[in-house]
Amino acid sequence: MWVVAVIMMASSAVYQRRTGPTRAVRGELTVAGETHRYRLKRNPFTTAEARIAIPNPGHDVSGAVLYRRYPAGDDYTTVPLAVEDGELVAYLPIQPSSGKLEYYVVLDTPDGGVWLPGRDETVVLRYKDPVPIGILVAHIVFIFFALLIGLRAGLGAAFEPSSLRRLVWATLTCMTIGGMILGPIVQKYTFGAFWTGFPFGYDLTDNKTLIMWLVWVVAVALLGLKPKRDERAGRAAVVVAAIVAMVVYVIPHSLRGSEFDYSQLDQGAPSAEVADTVTP
Repeated sequence: MWVVAVIMMASSAVYQRRTGPTRAVRGELTVAGETHRYRLKRNPFTTAEARIAIPNPGHDVSGAVLYRRYPAGDDYTTVPLAVEDGELVAYLPIQPSSGKLEYYVVLDTPDGGVWLPGRDETVVLRYKDPVPIGILVAHIVFIFFALLIGLRAGLGAAFEPSSLRRLVWATLTCMTIGGMILGPIVQKYTFGAFWTGFPFGYDLTDNKTLIMWLVWVVAVALLGLKPKRDERAGRAAVVVAAIVAMVVYVIPHSLRGSEFDYSQLDQGAPSAEVADTVTP
């Protein structure tokens, strides 16, 4: 059952890593019969301009990156692509934490004009402040162990309930430390607010964490501290908690995340005082 739990946890982690709005947009560019793979950034730090780079296909290909603040409705600004380290590169200006830019790439090739990621398509990137590596690693480790031990507890509740209470309490402990303590600290470093989920907002990552924590609180409460004559309700609660946690966890990370309110900035409010809003 530990092997099965590890496989389930690893699969969900890979799936989450490869989905969601922070994952780079990947695609292929074909010029003069040659295919080149590219990645368009969506998750830069506020410590440097966002470097937008695609492979240089040669053949005197030129182009530009067109960008605007999102969702401010500005006109697009054009930044020409320049050759740098074998790539065509442009740099987009730093935005405040949670500030977003919408952009696309236009290329002039021997085969005609090319739009990346596609005609009438854009990429939205969101800037974030860096998090101290120790805090970030601890947060990720505790969350992963909460999911791993929770999945093992769910399997145990269904097939082999020995040591079930220790597993459930360990899961709740890891979720409390990783999600309810370190999670808000990471959020504060990254976007300037400890909590933007319920009841203060609709940040999906915060709400996911809250749901996972609550289902394990309920499971612990129903299972209790000592063995009971009838364990069916407690075991069922653990199975349900494991399923809910798994489903919630694989929802792509950072959906409906914090978003800088450019309208307040345009009205003269200092950027440090502009309230974050939530993507509708």
